[in-house]
Amino acid sequence: MVSQEQYELMNHDQNNTLLVLIPGLGAVATTFLAGVMAHIHYGRPMVGSITQNYKLPDTSETPDPRNFQPLSEHLGLPKLPDLAFAAWDITPDNAYESAKKAKVLTPEDLELVKAPLQEISPMPGVFISDYVRRLEPSFVKEGTSRVEWVAQLRADIREQKKAHATDRAVMVWCGSTERFLQPEAVHQSLEAFEEGLKQDHPAISPSQMYAYAALLEGVPMANGAPNLTLEIPALIELAKREGLPIAGKDFKTGQTFMKTLLAPGLKAKLLGAQGWFSTNILGNKDGLVLDEPENFRTKEHSKLESLHSILETERYPELYGDLHHTVRINYYPPRGDSKEGWDNIDILGWMGYPMQIKVNFLCKDSILAAPIVLDLALLLDWAHGQGWSGIQEWMSFYFKDPHSEGKALHDLMRQHQNLLSTLGAE
Repeated sequence: MVSQEQYELMNHDQNNTLLVLIPGLGAVATTFLAGVMAHIHYGRPMVGSITQNYKLPDTSETPDPRNFQPLSEHLGLPKLPDLAFAAWDITPDNAYESAKKAKVLTPEDLELVKAPLQEISPMPGVFISDYVRRLEPSFVKEGTSRVEWVAQLRADIREQKKAHATDRAVMVWCGSTERFLQPEAVHQSLEAFEEGLKQDHPAISPSQMYAYAALLEGVPMANGAPNLTLEIPALIELAKREGLPIAGKDFKTGQTFMKTLLAPGLKAKLLGAQGWFSTNILGNKDGLVLDEPENFRTKEHSKLESLHSILETERYPELYGDLHHTVRINYYPPRGDSKEGWDNIDILGWMGYPMQIKVNFLCKDSILAAPIVLDLALLLDWAHGQGWSGIQEWMSFYFKDPHSEGKALHDLMRQHQNLLSTLGAE
């Protein structure tokens, strides 16, 4: 185990680069990359990032209430110029070209960071059409078997480490939502999983192959999509064997962020709820993929879990036992990355009298996801430096459907407290 002091010393070595590996060079990834570059070169604010913005009070013997210590300094996290990047995608567009097509950022902002973004070109991705049917790949790995693809991914990781002169890397999945997948026997142990690879088992998805390759190469990973990936017993076993932290799943960005913020308030006041209807419109690649029913089913499963967990419907059946919870996602191309989420909440007050709460959240998915990518990359590396392995439940704050060894915690503020407590930042 690496001590906090040793971890900080590691980061004082200017040659010790942290390599961030990104499957999926789309809207989220390119917005994240552009933001990091804009901060490094032009001081643009890193709004939404806890690692870059949270401040601790002065704890010296004679504390000054006007002095604060940034969390990044408290933890000894890498400086942003010490980050390097590599990605995979199923199109050959470099990060600048991909960001232009995503249309999240203004042309003026993109031009500021055009040069560094152009330097980030993807490696061919692993693609199986049965998992993501709405996309048309033009840049995929050769071969026809899962064993071949895993070997190529492992080689990619080794080559990128060598190119950036570092053994220190993390992986954050920013790729598409895969079709709904239930755990099968092939997922239940590492032995079964590796035999399944040899047999080219159809239940081993591309995201699972990336995860397996990363863990074998000593790379911690976080899953930003609702895919069945890191939470399977086989990969948890591998992560623990290799001493690597893992976390997921599904970045908590728009509507679920609001849901996990509002629901604890209703629960705290013990107001009843009859119904919670959530619908979204969005027009980006994520929306296109989710227009496929089996891919939407994956996202729906991720979104539905949080509300019943927060409200404890089994504990308070008289208040929430008849709750009707519906989630809809509608692909609407004119909106692009500008998602609009509506929530209609039918609540009950004193003597059972009905009331309503209506929320209309207009947001940009990638703008909300980008700081999560940064925080996860830095905190995974920090957790690895502490010698932690397996599922990192304290990272639940960042995910819609957080991994847990037991019952997952969904209450946003309790998640936030757990995060800060783990980081020694309360």
